[in-house]
Amino acid sequence: MTKLMRVQLVEGKADEPWGESALLSFRGDDALIHIGAAKDLPLVAAQRAARRLDGMGVTEVVLNGGGWDIESRWAFWAGYFNPKVSKTVNWGTEDGEELKELSARESAARWVREITNGTPDDVSPRVLAESAAEMLQKLAPEAVSYRIIAGDELLREGFVGIHNVGRGSVREPVMLQVDYNPSGDDSAPVDTCLVGKGITFDSGGYSIKPSSNMATMKSDMGGAAMVTGGLALAIARGLDKRVKLYLCCAENMVSGHAFKLGDIIKYKNDVTVEVLNTDAEGRLVLADGLIAASEEAPRWLLDAATLTGAAKMAVGRDFNCVFSFKDDMAQKVLDAATKENEKAWRLPLEPFHLEQTPSSFADISNIGIDGSPGASTAAAFLARFVPNEGRNWVHMDLSGSYQPAANDLWSTGAKGHGVRTIARFLLEN
Repeated sequence: MTKLMRVQLVEGKADEPWGESALLSFRGDDALIHIGAAKDLPLVAAQRAARRLDGMGVTEVVLNGGGWDIESRWAFWAGYFNPKVSKTVNWGTEDGEELKELSARESAARWVREITNGTPDDVSPRVLAESAAEMLQKLAPEAVSYRIIAGDELLREGFVGIHNVGRGSVREPVMLQVDYNPSGDDSAPVDTCLVGKGITFDSGGYSIKPSSNMATMKSDMGGAAMVTGGLALAIARGLDKRVKLYLCCAENMVSGHAFKLGDIIKYKNDVTVEVLNTDAEGRLVLADGLIAASEEAPRWLLDAATLTGAAKMAVGRDFNCVFSFKDDMAQKVLDAATKENEKAWRLPLEPFHLEQTPSSFADISNIGIDGSPGASTAAAFLARFVPNEGRNWVHMDLSGSYQPAANDLWSTGAKGHGVRTIARFLLEN
């Protein structure tokens, strides 16, 4: 077997001795993916076969033959990615538009997967913010500007949620503010604001997590990575609207300086929050980003976060969850996901959920009452920090963004599942 393997999609079943139900068979240096014999959809078959080739140690492939289209090529890349091994995929097409799109997808998704998979020691709040800003600026140097607000400067600007969550770490919390303004006109209206949760490591704070739950918490900045990657892909696709991006970045650690249960945080919009669980910190940092974004009066406001275990319990790790008070807002994201062959599912958010985070000492607490739906009450908490009763706001809880153990579709780690949805949302609405 040579280093370079040719991979073909074929309709027919495998020959003996592979067996007629085989997904993969081999003929010399060619690997044949038998989508006709697969029980799954062709895209799933291509992704599954890529995982098997990765497991065999194949590190360089060319997608050969006429069976491929842009979506099957992309599905193959998604499954072939391995965080431990460098891989090379020759897309096997000379179509300039396809190559441009595939390159844009790979660039955005690779950044999301690699920054999310990075160790918590390497990816501090400032490193995450700087990496996101630099990546976007390289894409559109004339259109992208940014600022980083760090440490005690957060307090001076009223971003008390990020500061409180991050103050227990020796590495300062930061907010990244990015302005993508392709027109160059400082008075141009802001079309959309994106807000992402960037908790680069989550110990749970004084509500400390068990080790088994803490082991994957380098991925708790998946929301910040996802909205950045979505904006990057939209820019590469020709986004011509002004978009502002807010990343709320901190480490949630235990120390003599860490925030504590019983603390009360007063936000810029005068909402007071009693901390009843320091492991419900993502909503505390997102509140700052949502307040800042709302001040821009955008047409649309979307936030994304690896926010709750409840969302994963509801839909597993194949779907991202969508919340909005307004049916049309939720449908915009669901439609974008469908068009991009990504999976998203709407979970309930109703006005009565706003009543399910009571506090005896503040306006609200940061967790729901016993028995309340955790994903919905978390979304309702965020709704307190957006104007107009959440009319133009949608929240994504990224249940499908990270794979704690490899399966037959994904390697262990970040998946980039959601990047295309966000990009399509920006471009089409």
